[in-house]
Amino acid sequence: MEVFQLRDYQQEAVSSVLKHFRKTNESAVIVLPTGSGKSLVIAELARLAKRKILVLTHVKELVEQNHQKFESYGVAAGIYSAGLKLKETQHQVTFASIQSAARNLDDFNEPYSLIIIDECHRVNLPSPDLSDEQSNAPLNAQSNKPPQDKTKAESKFNDALSSNTESEDKAQPEAQSANKVSKGSNSNQYQQIIEKLMQVNPDVKLLGLTATPYRLGMGWIYKKHYRGFMRSEEKRPFEHCIYELPLRYLIKREYLTEPNLVDATIEHYDFSSLRANASGDYSPADMNHLLNKNPRVTQSIVEQVIELGEQRQGIMIFAATVEHAKEVFSYLPSQLSALVTGATDNTERDKLIKAFKRKEIKYLVNVSVLTTGFDAPHVDMIAILRPTQSVSLYQQIIGRGLRLSKNKKDCLVIDYTGNDFDLYHPEVGEKKPNSKSQPVQVVCPSCEFPNVFWGICDDDGYLVEHYGRRCKGLVDTVSEEQTCRVESQSQCDYRFVFKECPHCGGENDIAARNCLQCHEVLVDPDDMLKKALKLKDSKIIRCAGLNLTSVDGKISYKGADKGAGKLKIIYHDEEGTQLNESFDFAQPNQVKAFNDIFSKRLSAKISLQLGSTQSYEVTTLEQALKLANILPCPDFVIARKQKFYWRIKERIFDYQGKYRKANELK
Repeated sequence: MEVFQLRDYQQEAVSSVLKHFRKTNESAVIVLPTGSGKSLVIAELARLAKRKILVLTHVKELVEQNHQKFESYGVAAGIYSAGLKLKETQHQVTFASIQSAARNLDDFNEPYSLIIIDECHRVNLPSPDLSDEQSNAPLNAQSNKPPQDKTKAESKFNDALSSNTESEDKAQPEAQSANKVSKGSNSNQYQQIIEKLMQVNPDVKLLGLTATPYRLGMGWIYKKHYRGFMRSEEKRPFEHCIYELPLRYLIKREYLTEPNLVDATIEHYDFSSLRANASGDYSPADMNHLLNKNPRVTQSIVEQVIELGEQRQGIMIFAATVEHAKEVFSYLPSQLSALVTGATDNTERDKLIKAFKRKEIKYLVNVSVLTTGFDAPHVDMIAILRPTQSVSLYQQIIGRGLRLSKNKKDCLVIDYTGNDFDLYHPEVGEKKPNSKSQPVQVVCPSCEFPNVFWGICDDDGYLVEHYGRRCKGLVDTVSEEQTCRVESQSQCDYRFVFKECPHCGGENDIAARNCLQCHEVLVDPDDMLKKALKLKDSKIIRCAGLNLTSVDGKISYKGADKGAGKLKIIYHDEEGTQLNESFDFAQPNQVKAFNDIFSKRLSAKISLQLGSTQSYEVTTLEQALKLANILPCPDFVIARKQKFYWRIKERIFDYQGKYRKANELK
């Protein structure tokens, strides 16, 4: 039996796992590109284990492949998979399909020390109870309360603000059965088996392996990266990424075949009018409707695939729908082609795949069934005829053609749908705010971590603004637990934009509902605006800018009188309506009030424009007047009528809500 030798990066991955779990039981992820040999890493970890291990994956092909690599060490292991007609749990190491394991939880009553999940990007968060879903409803969820009558003022203001909210498609359940919720359960199948094994052994460790550590609708599947930065502040299926290997590394060292990415120039589909759901899929009915309008396009595409693939060994074609796949198949040479869909009988499917691997079949058309767990190294051409918004799916598709094979120089990849992804550096997480945005580096004024956010630069390349909320750097923290000194890392608490708690002054994310410090309920800015609209003695302006002068209005910035004590801030909207307030810099409490409102936001803006990492506080009027061009401007200002003037009560910064801000399109 062949014994496999680990490559250097595979050994590094194994070492990172051992090092991590010696320090903590927190869940971890290893990121290795498709074709890098994840099954060998799994086999080595299983070999080194001294207690029971469960290796889970979602298709029988991967169960069989991982089991085979492990037994190459001359050690026996069990298989638990209905598709492979085996249900063994007596061995130290068991390779199982998630579907079979989740349906037979009572067969896993022994304590396991480690759970390894292959293709772990398929793992979702536990499904909450109904009561939890209600209490944690999204910000845009509709209330069950009956609608209240709007005042004329609110109606007028709503019309003027031009609500920018749009209805969204409801998220559709994922097609993969591995994440379906079982009847009577509040958790998906992966979470069911994890919860079961944790009940037996609370210290069981969880490790995931994947080439694509993200899910559409969720973003990154882990929170912390071992290079010292945060991927997500929200709860994720895994806590840490402890090892990651870039795709270019393997291609450069000839461990993988180089993809030759080509955009279709002759014929292509235009799916831009279709609307994708939260899982990144498009409605088959919508796609069929569009495709049926352009039958000639499909025929021309297939003709080009045949022409370009004349010297290719194996060609995989990824179709949009079953109906579309049948049409594509009808234009291919029948003796050299095969069609596999979710409805294909398992026996027939296995027969066709084996024929393809033996090169008896050249063209293999499929619909969403051969993106993971399919290993045919001779594939050297891939035609993408299906649209997707899923980076993970796109990379998995191309990964089918990157394995090394005899007489294979590259893998030709032609995208006929305009999927706009960067294979090597995909955009994951926050969506691109606008067409002018680009990745920019922003140094944290607190920990000096070089963040990468979406931002806008001027024609000379200087950063104008960025859309980052909180520093993503990880900082070391030390805590004393009983007699032990515990070292860990937590996210830097510096916020570039924030919502200030009116109760304790704490800084919170602009979307937060409760203060992180005092746990009091934070006022929703939309509620604040609506409440002000109902008051006859209130005035609201959508702030388009501000001006600074001395209190008498006669001294401008350039001729500032150093002896003048009061600063006047004039806020104005797009139509010139104004509100103003003054700060007496001769009074320490007024200086403090000014800095409480502007200093932190001012420090963030100065660090952006000047590259400074120091906090900035204003102590004199002369300093304040020099800030005329960079003083942070609120998005909305709310004032109440006093006897002879308007008194500003609220300034809403960093607004995100349903109302239009100044200078946005109506």
